[in-house]
Amino acid sequence: MFDTVTGLPVHILVVHAVLVMVPLAAFGVVVIAAVPRWRERYGPLVLAAVTAGLVLVPVATKSGEKLEGRIDAGGVVARQIERHSDLGALVIWPTLVLWLLTVALVLMSRAAGRAGRMGRSGGRSRGLTLVAVLAAIAAITAGGVVARVGHLGSTAVWSCTIGSDACR
Repeated sequence: MFDTVTGLPVHILVVHAVLVMVPLAAFGVVVIAAVPRWRERYGPLVLAAVTAGLVLVPVATKSGEKLEGRIDAGGVVARQIERHSDLGALVIWPTLVLWLLTVALVLMSRAAGRAGRMGRSGGRSRGLTLVAVLAAIAAITAGGVVARVGHLGSTAVWSCTIGSDACR
């Protein structure tokens, strides 16, 4: 299942979705964390994007393991692939934290919106602000980790393709 689709490695197909979805979702989280009036309207859409990214990460990881087993590389490239693989296995954690904090941000914002419409403010604003700040930090972290892992993977692939001396 995680090996190939019509002869193409699944990893190559899915990893591009992760490289787009997680940073895009992270940007959305930063925006709704920074602009409270947009949370109720765009929060569910941002949460859907974060959820899609979270679902795609394990598929990319498993398919990467399958692809790694097919690659016959040595020297610098083998070390680059190993580093990419090691860090790739960790991507799930910041993405999961991002998802959890986004769920909390969206749900707390909805509850605060309902309470505000009913004339009650409660003590939720500090907690909501804290969750928004933590969600923004998690978004920057998850986006950065995905970018770093993607860069390591592309470096491993393209360093030999473009004729680098590291592969000779």
